[in-house]
Amino acid sequence: MIRHKDIRFAATFAARGARMASVLLVTGAMVTASSFAQTVFAQSVPVPKPAPKGRDGGASAGGPAVTGATQTPPNPVIPDPRRNVPSSIFQTFDANQKAQAAKVSAYLSSLQTLVGNFVQVGPDGSKTQGDFYIQKPGKVRFEYDAPSPIDIVADGSSLVVRDRKLATQDVYPLSQTPLRFLLSDRIDLMKDTNVVNVSADDVFVSVTIEEKQALVGTSRLLLMFGAKDGQLKQWTVTDPQGYDTTIAVYNLDSSKKLDPSMFKIDFTNYGPSPG
Repeated sequence: MIRHKDIRFAATFAARGARMASVLLVTGAMVTASSFAQTVFAQSVPVPKPAPKGRDGGASAGGPAVTGATQTPPNPVIPDPRRNVPSSIFQTFDANQKAQAAKVSAYLSSLQTLVGNFVQVGPDGSKTQGDFYIQKPGKVRFEYDAPSPIDIVADGSSLVVRDRKLATQDVYPLSQTPLRFLLSDRIDLMKDTNVVNVSADDVFVSVTIEEKQALVGTSRLLLMFGAKDGQLKQWTVTDPQGYDTTIAVYNLDSSKKLDPSMFKIDFTNYGPSPG
C-alpha cells in the first residue's frame, strides 16, 4: 500500500531533482550539484561542435543586444561529449583570438540590462524554458515556465535556486558561480578570467573559461556569441564531473528598465531545502 509519506518523499525527490538541474546551470563548481549528477546522469566531458547556419540576427556586432520581431525558441547547440579540453595546451593566443576575445569583452561590458527568453537543456537531455532578466552588476532572475516550480535569483552578492512549490531555496555566494562573469559591470576576459580557448567559425565565436578549485575540481564556462551580430547566443556550464547544462537565449532586449524588487531574495517566505 502506498503511504502518504511515500508520496511526499517522491514529490520532494522529484522537486529536488529539478532544483539540482538548475543548480548545475549556475554553480558549475558546487559539490552538491556534482554529487547529484554523479548518481543520476551518465558522465561526459563536453565541448562545442558547429551549429546549423542561419540562426543569427539582430543588432550590429559589439553593441547592446536589441532584437526586433519575436523569435521562435532556438535549438541549443549541445557540446560534443567526445572531446576533452586539456587546460595545459592553451598557453598563448594569436592576434585573431585576442581580437575576438576583446570584441566579446567590449560587448559584455556594454550591456547594463538584458531581458529575453531561454531554453535550457540539462545533463539528462531534459528541456525547460522561461524568461530571464539581467541587471548589472550582479543581478539576475530566471523564471521557468510551468510545470517547473524553479526560479533563480541573484541580488548582487547571493544567488538562490528557489522552489516555489515547496517554498524552499538553496543559497550560494554569487562569487562562486560562473554566472558572475556575465553579470560583471566591466570585464576583460583575457585579464579577468582564465581563458583556455577562443575559436570562431561562420556561426559562432566561442570562449571557454576554466576555473580550478582545490577541494572541488575543475569547472568550465563556454560562452557562444553570434559571429555576424556579436550577440550572446548561449552558454554551457560544465561541472567538475563533466556534466553540462546548456542555456540558449533569444528575443534579447537591452533597452528595458527593470524593477529592482524583482532581484530581491525573499528569506521570509522561503526557507532552506530539507536535507
